[in-house]
Amino acid sequence: MTYCTRRESSGLSAERERPHEQIALARRLRLTLGALVVVLPLLPIGCLVGADRQALWHVVHDLCVTNQRTSGNPAPCEEVHLARGEPDDGYAVLKDLLGRTQYLLIPTRRLDGIESPELLAADAPNYWRDAWVARTYVFRALGTTLPRDAVGLAINSVSRRSQNQLHIHIDCVRRSVRDTLIRFRGELGETWKPFPVPIDGQAFLARRVDSPDLDSVDPFRLLAAGDAAARRDMAAETLVVVGATFEGPRPGFILLAQSAEPDRDDLGHGEDLLDHDCAVAKDVAGGAADKR
Repeated sequence: MTYCTRRESSGLSAERERPHEQIALARRLRLTLGALVVVLPLLPIGCLVGADRQALWHVVHDLCVTNQRTSGNPAPCEEVHLARGEPDDGYAVLKDLLGRTQYLLIPTRRLDGIESPELLAADAPNYWRDAWVARTYVFRALGTTLPRDAVGLAINSVSRRSQNQLHIHIDCVRRSVRDTLIRFRGELGETWKPFPVPIDGQAFLARRVDSPDLDSVDPFRLLAAGDAAARRDMAAETLVVVGATFEGPRPGFILLAQSAEPDRDDLGHGEDLLDHDCAVAKDVAGGAADKR
């Protein structure tokens, strides 16, 4: 993660710019050699703070979606998928300049974050499924595929994020996190319970999901339905989804949830379980590849 005054990476600049300057700067974004290159004074796109909490929305809505619809080129995003061609009915995938392998999945409709009630609607898009599919961008950046248990998705709580536009972080998991989840995966069930041990020193609720691709399973709804406290205050929740292989072998996922607390700045930031340097790629090089 890149830190300025907050702890979340979001692919944009930390500088405070006046509205007309923001528009001018946004128009200077270009896609070069398949990577996101952002021309901003002094600071790169990877250092985003609370100066403009709508900046990510403007990049996706005003640039990526507009470019996709007018020219078929989603720059500065890697991809824009619009269901039925409608600009507010899809998602974009944006490369974060922080780290070699970190990408963001961002809805093309206006959604503040994990607290948005629209996410719990029965007909809500399954952005977690789309984010899991988008892990192929991580593989492309590495030049190889990874086992499913080496890849994670994360969304941060309201108080630990820098942007008020929903975005799911897609990247490798930390080595220690992967090792801990593999060790205790057999103890997880299909209801939310405290994970048997701290994960990198922090307590999480956890459950398993038996699904190869999250096609019919939405972690937002699973959290709200299975944890009354989380449902009452989704804004305080951070949610992490990590690929797993259970006995059988059976492909699935481990879901981790945690609540932020006002007097602690080390909670509610599930992105901490991801590794934007992807050290785990060295551990699994030449191992079983996950092509699903």
